[in-house]
Amino acid sequence: MDLKGIALLALLGATGAQAQDFTTAAEVKPILQATKANWVAVREYDGNDLVYFTHLESWRCGLSQIRFSVNSAAAAKVWEVEPCYEGTAQPNAMKLEGHLPYITLPLGMVQTLAVVVVYDDGSEDRIDVTRPQVLMP
Repeated sequence: MDLKGIALLALLGATGAQAQDFTTAAEVKPILQATKANWVAVREYDGNDLVYFTHLESWRCGLSQIRFSVNSAAAAKVWEVEPCYEGTAQPNAMKLEGHLPYITLPLGMVQTLAVVVVYDDGSEDRIDVTRPQVLMP
C-alpha cells in the first residue's frame, strides 16, 4: 500500500468512515458556512447578467428556504429549488427538468446581492455581496 492509501485509511478511521447523504442542516451547514463566497455568482453573458445559485442548489437538501434580493438588503424573494431526491444514491443531484439554477437580468443591473439560507433546523445564515465579489471572469 502506498502513502496515499495509508493516509486515506487513517483519515477514514479518524472520521468514522460513515456515509452521509448531506440532507440535514447538521450535515450541510458546516459546508455552506465555509463556502459563503461561492453561494452566488454573476456572469455577463449574451447582453445580460446571469445570477447563478448553483452552489446553493447543490446543497439544498438540509435547507428549508433560500431568499435573495438584488440591489436591496431585504432578501425577500424566495428562490425555488428542485426537491431533494431522498432515498436515491445522490439526493442532491440536479435534474434541471424545467428549472435552471440562474436568473437573467439586464446587463449591469446587479450591483449587490443579499442571500439568506434557512436550514431545516430553523437557523439562518446570510451573505451580502457586491458585483465585483461574485463576478465571474
